[in-house]
Amino acid sequence: MAIVTELVEYSHNGDTLEAFVALDDSKSVAPGVLVCHAWAGRSAHEEDVARRLAELGYVGIAVDVYGKGVHGETTEECNSLMTPFVEDRAMLQDRLKAALTTAQGLDYVQTDNIAVCGYCFGGLCALDMARSGAAVKGAASFHGLFMKPGNTDGQKISAKVIAFHGWDDPMAKPEDVMNFTQEMSAAEADWQLHAYGGTMHAFTNTQANDPDFGTVYSADADQRSWAAFKDFLREVLG
Repeated sequence: MAIVTELVEYSHNGDTLEAFVALDDSKSVAPGVLVCHAWAGRSAHEEDVARRLAELGYVGIAVDVYGKGVHGETTEECNSLMTPFVEDRAMLQDRLKAALTTAQGLDYVQTDNIAVCGYCFGGLCALDMARSGAAVKGAASFHGLFMKPGNTDGQKISAKVIAFHGWDDPMAKPEDVMNFTQEMSAAEADWQLHAYGGTMHAFTNTQANDPDFGTVYSADADQRSWAAFKDFLREVLG
């Protein structure tokens, strides 16, 4: 067994995008798991998640929302990159479906056996794939944003949903969490919420250490959420 990686280009609305793919070369075909990036763009963090998924026997596919080589460095740059997609969720959902279509076209991915996960902004992306009816079996949000897209009200959610949330996250406050749970129930989703006390935003990011901004790594929440995520994937993908 060896984990191999490749970069796969695809396009959407004239933009060139690039996914990072990791897989176990001993498997001819396996379930796929899309990994949606945080607000800075696809980074080493999402690529590492894709590799870890490959070690579990899945095809890890770190997708791209912003464009090939596009990456924010400062808070202002990251916010500028993310905002257009948060404000136009139909555009975001369409771009995510382009990533899904690309994954389905890979010879080594089981086209009808795909899940999605995401971190921070990527958590919102994962949830929007479930909300919009994309052909994913499960959607997992790690310290994600919960605000409703506004274009999926009244739709049922068929994908199973799980959210891993730091209770002290200033970017998703308790009232936002309650709104999310009510939304999921109204959509008749099979949903779970794992909330970690004393935990802020970005708790899976080992580089996060800015309590004033609300982003702090938590080894306990990181490990607990990954263990629960592995169970979730076994349930939805087999």
